[in-house]
Amino acid sequence: MKKEPKHPITDPEDPSDTSKGKAASNVYLKYSGMAFQMGLIILIGALLGRKLDDYFHSPKPWFTVALSLLAIFAALYSTLKDLLSPNKKNQPPR
Repeated sequence: MKKEPKHPITDPEDPSDTSKGKAASNVYLKYSGMAFQMGLIILIGALLGRKLDDYFHSPKPWFTVALSLLAIFAALYSTLKDLLSPNKKNQPPR
């Protein structure tokens, strides 16, 4: 009687393989969360600038431009801080 080969996804042979898969998915979740965070920061800055331009009846969208640029720099700072932190939790598995 022949043994059927185990399915690599549903029946892993080595339990450490599943921990590697979970760690890899955690890294993907971390980076996709960073992307959404960047987008949200920039969107809030642009919308707030637009509201201020409407409120002060400015002839040109100075608040929108200024707050959008400020939000871009804030989003980049936040992302780079998370990427370059020496914390072991933030490091991808090797």
